[in-house]
Amino acid sequence: MNLSSRPLFPLDSPRLKRRSFLGASGSMLVALGASRAWGNAPVAKERPSFQAYPFQLGVASGDPSADGFVLWTRLAPEPLQGGGMPDLPVWVHWRVAEDEAMTKVVAKGKEVASPDWAHSVHVEVTGLRPDRWYWYEFRAGAEISPRGRTRTLESPDRAAAETSMLKMAFASCQHWEAGFFTAYQHMLAENPDIVFHLGDYIYEGRAKEDQIRKHNSAEIVSLTDYRNRHAQYKSDPSLQAMHRNAPWVVTWDDHEFDNNCAGDCSEEKNIDVTAFLARRAAAYQAYYEHMPLRAACVPKGPGMKLYRSVRHGSLVDFHVLDTRQYRTDQPNDDGLKALGTAAMDPNATLLGSVQKEWLLGELGKSRATWNVLAQQVMMARVDRHEGEEERCSMDQWPGYEVERQALLNAFCQMKVSNPIVLTGDIHTHWANELPCIPGQPDSQIAGAEFVCTSITSGGNGKAQPPYMDQLKSENPFVKYHATQRGYVSCTIDKGVWRTDFRTVDFVTRPGAKLHTPASFVVESGKAAVVPA
Repeated sequence: MNLSSRPLFPLDSPRLKRRSFLGASGSMLVALGASRAWGNAPVAKERPSFQAYPFQLGVASGDPSADGFVLWTRLAPEPLQGGGMPDLPVWVHWRVAEDEAMTKVVAKGKEVASPDWAHSVHVEVTGLRPDRWYWYEFRAGAEISPRGRTRTLESPDRAAAETSMLKMAFASCQHWEAGFFTAYQHMLAENPDIVFHLGDYIYEGRAKEDQIRKHNSAEIVSLTDYRNRHAQYKSDPSLQAMHRNAPWVVTWDDHEFDNNCAGDCSEEKNIDVTAFLARRAAAYQAYYEHMPLRAACVPKGPGMKLYRSVRHGSLVDFHVLDTRQYRTDQPNDDGLKALGTAAMDPNATLLGSVQKEWLLGELGKSRATWNVLAQQVMMARVDRHEGEEERCSMDQWPGYEVERQALLNAFCQMKVSNPIVLTGDIHTHWANELPCIPGQPDSQIAGAEFVCTSITSGGNGKAQPPYMDQLKSENPFVKYHATQRGYVSCTIDKGVWRTDFRTVDFVTRPGAKLHTPASFVVESGKAAVVPA
């Protein structure tokens, strides 16, 4: 698609706020840092020409605040061939408006798209009005991007009673080869205010035969490999449309890097740690290059800080976690195992000491009605074995049981207001209550957990798994479970949190209809998960 015939957007507006321009410095800082490494850096091109449309990967926004958000795009005329851009920096212009027609421009500027960062652009816009929608677009040379829509949140100083209701959706696990991302078409129709993606945005595995859609290479290892895989996923029109219509808050799980990774430990034996961390550095850089993340998240070698908080007035604080990068190795050689000594090791951790201290600090100072952990692996201690012996997943929170119990106890002891845990990873829907003391039916409920199924991973799934009676008998705190594909929608108000589980009939071909097989509410001040 070539949009060079469209008129260039004006770069002056009487409504422009100077502080908005000054605040939009994220990608500039990254680009300048990269330029210093070049020595005599080439001058960025103001009027580049392209062999094909450069905005084929779309646009996105993310990490909204009360006065702004991050805007993202990447110049890639040949997305699956390394991007197809020359090894030169390019100026990319951007603007933000209060109306879809882009006649009321309130912020604008330009950023350097650097080859060191795959010609991606991350603009941090500030100085905008709280709790309202905005529209945005980019220009590079004579080419104009698709127009996106995003929004600011309410000021944290605003009381919960004065803060608008928030409509949220969350998703995870979108394996390209397993099927079509039809669920995002239905999510788009719901018009959420904000979207959370809880990991497995891409899958790192090799192309396989007899798949619905094939990966574009062997298993990815290098920076170019990871860039091309992200570009393949970003080419999906349903995913692009959802990115274009609401701000996203993202975190990763394992497949953005390598399956079942745990800190610097591979699931494979005899892997050289130096090579493993070099691969992780490539994966993390490509992830940053393709996500609407702030400059605070710029990776430094094999490390990248993703944990952070997003707030909407005094209604809800979202605490985004990273349960992969800092964890110790899975105990008992992973899998479904009895807890045993290894899972009860007080030194075992999913969060790492620094992130854990940060999280407890965030929970301790929160004034919000709802405190949400947006994270990856299931927190409920679900027994997957019939009978007296208890077996749990060692890759999830029960594999790190001392830390799990300490966090649930902190919810109770610190009197954290309405803890809600949002989870991805396991390709199934769950609604769980989180008792403080495992195995005691009368134990205090510390919080609620809602787990989303996958967008495609695992194939079509089933509406009613055959093991449901056994599962609920062993785990009375499990209120719902299903294995079809889909996502979860939540409506957050001062008095009630509502969760609607959304599913599609199939992912192996386009056109699946949407269903809502179950809905639950949590009343403020009560941790019980109750059918709506």
